[in-house]
Amino acid sequence: MGTRSLLWDITKKYFTVGLIGLTVSDRYASIVSVRGSSMSPAFNPGSDTSDYVLVEKFCLDKYRFSHGDVVVFSSPSNHKEKHIKRIIGLPGDWIGTPNLDDVLKVPEGHFWVEGDNSVSSLDSRSFGPIPLGLIRGRVTHIVWPPQRMGRVEKETNQRPLSSLQDRPGFY
Repeated sequence: MGTRSLLWDITKKYFTVGLIGLTVSDRYASIVSVRGSSMSPAFNPGSDTSDYVLVEKFCLDKYRFSHGDVVVFSSPSNHKEKHIKRIIGLPGDWIGTPNLDDVLKVPEGHFWVEGDNSVSSLDSRSFGPIPLGLIRGRVTHIVWPPQRMGRVEKETNQRPLSSLQDRPGFY
């Protein structure tokens, strides 16, 4: 009788902790592994380790994002895949795309995202602007490995459009 009661108490506690952990992970914050070199040198500067980052989800309430924020989003082509990229363009921004030699306006309800390492990044240059609804959170801190722990800096590598405005055909 005592063993059964002890097992039931332990089961209830683990179940409660699991539910609380799931709620926190789903609604407030989670820790995500960064794989690949598309965001190097900000993440995974050495190919032998993976960075783990803290993703906050409070920004999803009113979609409060700015240029340079690093976000986690579901892939537009496969919703089971998650990508981590930097926001280059907000809704209404004009984005110069050197690879396409074109200027595009980011539509309302979308973001333009790119990896810091453009040579090995699958991003908006490949699949276009991403809908706001695919954003899963904003990366705020590197939490692992210990020697890289710290806040993720906002970097804006948005291409200025002042030089593009001088091009013939620019409106």
